[in-house]
Amino acid sequence: MNFEYTDKSKTLQEKLKQFIAKNVTPVENEVAAFHRDPANVWKKWPGLEALKQKAKDEGLWNLFLPIGYGDLSPGLTNLEYAPLAEIMGRILWSSEIFNCSAPDTGNMEVLAKYGTPEQQEKWLKPLMNGEIRSAFLMTEPDVASSDATNIETSIVADGNEYVINGTKWWSSGAMDPNCKITIVMGKTDFDAPRHLQQSMILVPMDTPGLQIVRPLSVFGYNDSPEGHAEIILDKVRVPKENLLVGEGQGFAIAQGRLGPGRIHHCMRLIGMAQRALEMMCERTTQRKPFGRTLDTYSSIRQDVANSVCEIEQTRLLVLSAADKMDRMGNKEAKDLIAMIKIVTPNMTLRVVDRAMQIMGGKGVSSDTPLAHFFAAARMLRLADGPDEVHMSQLGKNTIKKYTKE
Repeated sequence: MNFEYTDKSKTLQEKLKQFIAKNVTPVENEVAAFHRDPANVWKKWPGLEALKQKAKDEGLWNLFLPIGYGDLSPGLTNLEYAPLAEIMGRILWSSEIFNCSAPDTGNMEVLAKYGTPEQQEKWLKPLMNGEIRSAFLMTEPDVASSDATNIETSIVADGNEYVINGTKWWSSGAMDPNCKITIVMGKTDFDAPRHLQQSMILVPMDTPGLQIVRPLSVFGYNDSPEGHAEIILDKVRVPKENLLVGEGQGFAIAQGRLGPGRIHHCMRLIGMAQRALEMMCERTTQRKPFGRTLDTYSSIRQDVANSVCEIEQTRLLVLSAADKMDRMGNKEAKDLIAMIKIVTPNMTLRVVDRAMQIMGGKGVSSDTPLAHFFAAARMLRLADGPDEVHMSQLGKNTIKKYTKE
């Protein structure tokens, strides 16, 4: 394994750091205050579009889309993109500036890989240009959605259309005022083999029968402006050409979509943990309880030491997963992908918790991003499959590996 970054990745890392330092960090508190104002809920910060255009002009745009998609992206490998995702993860909302936000990234990958030329022209092109945003509707409130084969939303053929009925929630991105398209996962054949029942279909957000019931909050954070919605699909009709690939292909598409997404989530989490570490280190030299600065206490040094060890261990594990995905594909990297999905959110929670403890009251307030980091990391123990699902599959695969006859 060689985790030395390519010159291409190094150049982009430096450009990205400089761009964020110059254009994003100075307005971080302003943006946070804007979204905390109840008057601005589900509104875009007014300066966002100008920053997006500036990023596009500087070639820091669509960095996520992996190699093999021509002029749609810079053509980075997962290993090349991983440190860029970490840099963006240090500020929760910054990914959108570079058109690298979930769920758009996963939806663009799906459209690039599986979409027809017509679907790509209508939806992928404006997504790649940052003109619109999107949502992904898979999770449902009434079934155990940790197993995607349990979903009950129906997609029934009727002449030249499909009729969709069901309820979805935790539909991230759906509250965004620029959200124009969603990918819906449902069942076209309830009697087919278990993993061939599901299909994915494109549903414009303004389609009659698609109703946003409410936004959902995470530990009190509404994650404006994209948010997480509960959505009812009541006799929603879309043309048959909106289906992705074909009937029964939804589960396979989902598996392909979630692999790179987990890498992206994990690297962004490492960015949060790294920033929390830096904040706690800075704080230790500023506070003097009992006449000594915090950095002179052994227990504080141990918290810092444990944090830096855990961050570096996790970073290397994620890079290993990215490297294997690049060389051997998502299927061969599935065990490493499971490992990072288990390890990274839990590591981030521990590091952020230590930082909050060292920061004291300031650490749990809105004066720092730590509390929001903690909420995001805790949510990501559930998103893209909860810990238990990944541990069960990883344990099963490992036992099988060492008990082959």
